[in-house]
Amino acid sequence: MLSALAIKNFAIIDDVQISFKDGFSVLTGETGAGKSIIIEAVNLLLGSRASADLVRAGCDNAELEAFFDIEEQSKTAKLLKNQDIDGSEGLIVRRVISSSGKSRVFINSRQSTLDLLKKVTRDLAGISSQHAHQGLLKEENHLEILDEFADTAHLKNEVKRLYQTIVPLKKKIRELTQSLDEKRKEQDFLEFQTNEISAADILPNEDEDLEKKRQTLLNASKIFEAVNRSIHEIHDREGSLIEKLSFLKNNMEKLGETEDTLGKTVQKLSGTIFDLQDIADELREFSFTIDLDPASLEMTDQRLDLISKLKRKYGPSLEDLFSAYEGMQNRLSQTTGTAEQIETLEKDVNEILKHISQKAEQLSILRKAGAKTLSRLAGKELDALEMGNAKFEVCFSHQIATNSDDISTPDQKKIGSDGMDNVRFLLSPNPGEALKPLVKIASGGELSRIVLALKAVLSKTRSLETLIFDEVDAGIGGATSEKVGLKLNQLSKKHQLICITHLAQIAKYAENQFRISKNVIDGRTFTTIVPLEQGQARIEEIARMIGGTDITGATLSHAKELLEQASS
Repeated sequence: MLSALAIKNFAIIDDVQISFKDGFSVLTGETGAGKSIIIEAVNLLLGSRASADLVRAGCDNAELEAFFDIEEQSKTAKLLKNQDIDGSEGLIVRRVISSSGKSRVFINSRQSTLDLLKKVTRDLAGISSQHAHQGLLKEENHLEILDEFADTAHLKNEVKRLYQTIVPLKKKIRELTQSLDEKRKEQDFLEFQTNEISAADILPNEDEDLEKKRQTLLNASKIFEAVNRSIHEIHDREGSLIEKLSFLKNNMEKLGETEDTLGKTVQKLSGTIFDLQDIADELREFSFTIDLDPASLEMTDQRLDLISKLKRKYGPSLEDLFSAYEGMQNRLSQTTGTAEQIETLEKDVNEILKHISQKAEQLSILRKAGAKTLSRLAGKELDALEMGNAKFEVCFSHQIATNSDDISTPDQKKIGSDGMDNVRFLLSPNPGEALKPLVKIASGGELSRIVLALKAVLSKTRSLETLIFDEVDAGIGGATSEKVGLKLNQLSKKHQLICITHLAQIAKYAENQFRISKNVIDGRTFTTIVPLEQGQARIEEIARMIGGTDITGATLSHAKELLEQASS
């Protein structure tokens, strides 16, 4: 519970300290005395954002400090222990707000972060301010209220985790698909180009080899004629070189029988004749290979023309052509790789989609069960607050998925980060009236009671130790305010309750009352807070709440009577 609160240099507050007790406490005083400023200070100590405008004029810093008694086994105590912060003697939260706008947070004298402050104080106190009325009118807040009641935070966080996983995957698929579409537009052309090159089946240096072959074919008849003439001169004609050399050799052989030198010459002639015979044979074999067919030259020209065309398109050299072909194949394989990547991602998305659909369905079932209980319990609370004929319901709706980017259940219910449900609170204040959204129905007084009723219901499911109400009496009076006072008193049996009120019918039910007043001293405004003990001081404050500035004996008697009624 909140045991002590210290505020210094904050708005119109110079330096005040308040010690709170368990049970029901009220803060009373004239409008503008600073009651809501105290609630704002508590809000900041629970982790809300600070503003330099809150620093008292002429001061460098505003200082806020609260002391909470915490149970040893509470969530807060365990969280402090996990952060290596000693919470055995309680929790001291301190914030220093500078006039420059900077804010520092201290938890048990250790400088900390705003995020940790929010976590530490989450289960310690909850504030229902005047803004809660407007917040209740905003349908985007209704789902959060229902989830708090139905205790679906864990399942909701699981849906959110899956949603945050699947959304980037779908975005990646969309980007890859767009890229693949663009690649596929050129894929046909790439395939045509690669097929054109592949079909040509060109060999390295084939253009050079073909050019040589072409020159040979162009000179084939001249070469054939020259080769055959050489064969004829060497071997075939009468009086050929071999025939003449053979004649010389035979003559030399006859003479060489007596002359050794001539014998050697004969041997050389024999060798020359054999060489010429080999030459003639080689030329004859070569002549058989000479291609004299005009079609061969035509085919060679056609092949050279094909290669030349391909070199002009992809070259200018064969090396460049082969390099271009390799690049095209790589681009085609990238297209295939992108398609495979999309297929893999789609499998992942489908698997996650199964899980998120199941979780969203489970979450919706729990919410609907919680909504029935919330409607029933809220109805009971409203009955106790003079709204017994009112009917309160939680209405569910779903969006239908309209495009492929939407995440949805198998029956096309769209899933968002909070699940598949759209929730809004409906109210029928009087019998015979149709249920309508709160924004179209509820008056200020009705909203005050609905806020209180929901707080009463939610307090049974959430372990908040301290409940703070800022002017929950807005728009009510008479017997209704009496009922509200009783309801607050009942809540104080389970929670520490701190309430700002202007109504004596509510204040009389408090065990503890503080009077807040505003004074101007030497041109500066000062707010003071005085605890009122049971007795004359409290009777006078209740009388002021009833009669204003002119307090008569009858008013004092009425005030005393109200306090006696409440205590009995």
